[in-house]
Amino acid sequence: MKVNVIGLGYIGLPTALMLASHDVKVIGTDYNEELVATLNAGKTTFNENGLDDLFAVAQEKGIEFTTSYETADMYIISVPTPYDKDSKKIDPSYVVAAVEATLDVCPKGAILVIESTVSPGTMDKFVRPAIVARGLGIGKDIHLVHAPERIIPGNMVNELLHNNRTIGADDPSIGETVKGIYASFCEGDIEVTDICTAEMTKVVENTFRDINIAFANELAKICRSDEMDVYEIIRIANKHPRVSILSPGPGVGGHCISVDPWFLVGDYPGLANIILAARKINDSMPDFVLERAHDIMEERGISSPSKVGIYGLTYKEDVDDVRESPTLQMIESMERHLAGDACKVYDPWVERDIVPGQVHTMEEFLEGLEMVIVMVGHSELKDDPSVLGDVVVLDTRNVCGTGDNIYKL
Repeated sequence: MKVNVIGLGYIGLPTALMLASHDVKVIGTDYNEELVATLNAGKTTFNENGLDDLFAVAQEKGIEFTTSYETADMYIISVPTPYDKDSKKIDPSYVVAAVEATLDVCPKGAILVIESTVSPGTMDKFVRPAIVARGLGIGKDIHLVHAPERIIPGNMVNELLHNNRTIGADDPSIGETVKGIYASFCEGDIEVTDICTAEMTKVVENTFRDINIAFANELAKICRSDEMDVYEIIRIANKHPRVSILSPGPGVGGHCISVDPWFLVGDYPGLANIILAARKINDSMPDFVLERAHDIMEERGISSPSKVGIYGLTYKEDVDDVRESPTLQMIESMERHLAGDACKVYDPWVERDIVPGQVHTMEEFLEGLEMVIVMVGHSELKDDPSVLGDVVVLDTRNVCGTGDNIYKL
């Protein structure tokens, strides 16, 4: 079977490489000419553990990269699904555009797999009408499937191999066919169900995680109001056999947990109340960090923001992915208060310049600083917090240990 993977970003590229390395004929397609040129030059486009090795195997097996959509037996669409900031509903435009372009070239009987995370009902409201408008019969001319991914940057290759998967299909036999393709590499359980259940399941998984993070973050705010140690409280509470509280942090980022719950808020207003409250709590954390930093500056007599640096730009540790990063949210808030370009910013994983004041070595970062706000717990810092020296530290990730100069959320 020949597979055309549409969208070669953080999800599409590893999926294409994994399929190709397990002897599936794969053509990867992306509209970004520079990205495709980089891949055709034998280089990956982002840092990820194990990705270069996987890329080398896929190249040996004959994977191809192009900017055009190709004739294939199966298409896997993995493109962004943002949400509208006002309505909180999904913006399906990238998915629909990819479907439309696929329909221009796909043969009769092709399988169209939407791997992008979508809100419940997206396939019925937007994808099916696009197919029907072409005069094509779903289940006859085109077979429709939803197969959301469940992988996280920093551990993508391992999770592609071992995580369980869900396949949603109109026709169970088509679901089994797609299951067989994914089973070429996936060692986890693969559940075949209907499309709407697959849509809802993925969104529910990420929403569950968002709500649990929100509880930890709200607990941090409560404890700060009375000068209690939230980390010690969580440590002891988690000794209960049925309690497992997460660690608080400076917010929620990435393109899944910080986005998918909004789909339910937008589609089910008045019903998704706990979900909405959790989103508001997690979105408030960058401002909470700023307030905490201001209090520490006053306590320590640090008068100028130019003496404060921000460590970490990515949304999680040891990746180069900055999508929906709490640091970017915090810098945006600072810019609204005319202080956004006053702080130096450093992240060892982010080589390109994306914010004002960004530097690219720890030495340049620390020069002249009196305080550092740690927003990301990269291994560089977690393994050796002493690299920060004697500056005052606001440790939002609880990775710098304790000391007279260390402050927590």
